[in-house]
Amino acid sequence: MRLTVASVLVLAVAVMWVSNVWLMQRFTETTRVRAELRLALYTGNIMSELQRTNVVPLLLARDPQLIQALDSNDYSTASAQLISARKEVAVASIRLLDMQGRVVASTNRMQIGMSFPTQAFFVDATRSRDTIFSLNTNPSGGAEFDYSRVVLEDNRPVGVIVVEADLSKFERSWAGISDAVAVTDSSGTIILTTEPRWRGVTMAQALAARSAPSAIERALQATADWANEAPDAYLQGQAVMRTEARVPFRGWKMIAFTSYDSIRERVNAVLALEIMGFAILLALVFYALSRRARRQSQALRAESAELRTLNVRLSREIAEREKAQMDLAVAEQTLAQSSKLAALGEMSAAVSHELNQPLAAMKTYLAGAKLLLQRGRTEEALSSFQRIDDLIGRMGAITRQLKSYARKGGEAFEPVDLRAALSEALAMMEPQLKTRKLHIIRTMPRGSVMVMADRIRLEQVIINLLRNALDATKSVAEPQVELMLTAGETAVLSVRDNGPGISDLDKLFEPFWTTKKPGEGTGLGLAISSSIVTDFGGRMTAHNSEDGGAVFEVQLPLLSDKNRSIRAAE
Repeated sequence: MRLTVASVLVLAVAVMWVSNVWLMQRFTETTRVRAELRLALYTGNIMSELQRTNVVPLLLARDPQLIQALDSNDYSTASAQLISARKEVAVASIRLLDMQGRVVASTNRMQIGMSFPTQAFFVDATRSRDTIFSLNTNPSGGAEFDYSRVVLEDNRPVGVIVVEADLSKFERSWAGISDAVAVTDSSGTIILTTEPRWRGVTMAQALAARSAPSAIERALQATADWANEAPDAYLQGQAVMRTEARVPFRGWKMIAFTSYDSIRERVNAVLALEIMGFAILLALVFYALSRRARRQSQALRAESAELRTLNVRLSREIAEREKAQMDLAVAEQTLAQSSKLAALGEMSAAVSHELNQPLAAMKTYLAGAKLLLQRGRTEEALSSFQRIDDLIGRMGAITRQLKSYARKGGEAFEPVDLRAALSEALAMMEPQLKTRKLHIIRTMPRGSVMVMADRIRLEQVIINLLRNALDATKSVAEPQVELMLTAGETAVLSVRDNGPGISDLDKLFEPFWTTKKPGEGTGLGLAISSSIVTDFGGRMTAHNSEDGGAVFEVQLPLLSDKNRSIRAAE
């Protein structure tokens, strides 16, 4: 046991030492790569901002309104024009100077009247015809990045336009991501930094100016130096990693400092897990040894006790099995009776639902025929009676189909044109459609779309979908139903409405589930329709449209020429 414990301790020390060295190297390299990637991103942002600002003076120097203002000395609207331009191009500021270096218009009205005849952005711009970049110092002590260009009228200089690039916004964004970031110019002077006290000095001066550490800080620093690689620099008493990147602009360079704290924390987290693992391993070793001795002493006593309880348990299990078999027989009888009652109720509800639509149409046609007879329009009344006769035949076909649910086989499938079935369903729904102000959009291919189905049941599916669309658009100011029939790999009939949509798609095709008020629906329409479409070898799906409303799609396999010839031979 002592040898086992000693081996575990030696293994723990070796693993932790190797893990500390290897993880420090790996996490340090990972942190350095991430810092280099961030510098590449920061450099790209600076170059993008400078290149974008470089174009602005060229555009403003050719603005006829500014040229006219400089020529006429009328600057009443020039500042407003510069403010509008600054909002559009998102720069720090824009100034317009006359040939004496006086600010005549500016986005900062406090600068109007100030004179800069000796500033580089004015002097260099008057000596050149190109856009000039100059680095200046603003009143607050920060760096100002200006692009200036002379304004010409008839090839005669009349003023200078100065646009300041907004690079200070990058300092604010860098401060929330990196520990410290600085940008130096070609002379090594810091011009952009997240540390305000570094501005205007070199990096060596900035790093040298730090407060003396206390005794505790010196001890922590010595410990960190021993555990980590030699740091590149110290920032506010902490060891940091230094990463540099060249900015391809006037010899600028970007420097970032990243703390080793995150690396140490990640390494310590892994070491803590290793220590926990070895502690658990030791605990398991002691536990296994104690359990082995205890098991040996209890093995003989447990064996005799198990033999005594075995007979009792076997007799109890036999009695419980006999009782369970009796309970199972009673449950099967109860379940069979409940299934019969449920099937009877579902069948009666299905008959009521399927016959409701033809009865409503017959009532409408009878009322119309009565009015036509009163007005002496006999031929039109006879047409209504003919439609009533067709509906009676349709009700007979529906009842025959519902009776056939009690037995298997014998589906009267035949080639059906989906275009004709859709037209027949719309004709069946015509009385209800005329009672409402409803806009129906129908899109169908020119050729026939043939499928193998039962025509009566297929029309009933389309009627159910139309009824649901009508009910869904009752509360809509401008109700609209779109019917789209397409034929590709399969025939797809899409019914789209602009109602409120479907609240619970998971329960949509369950029997007796409905969102309508009591007495307005049984909740069987979609369940029956989905079952019919499945019998045809297709499927029905539903989803909510992004523009509002529900979309129901019926997909059926197309009847190919080969299938048609087989059906004809049969």
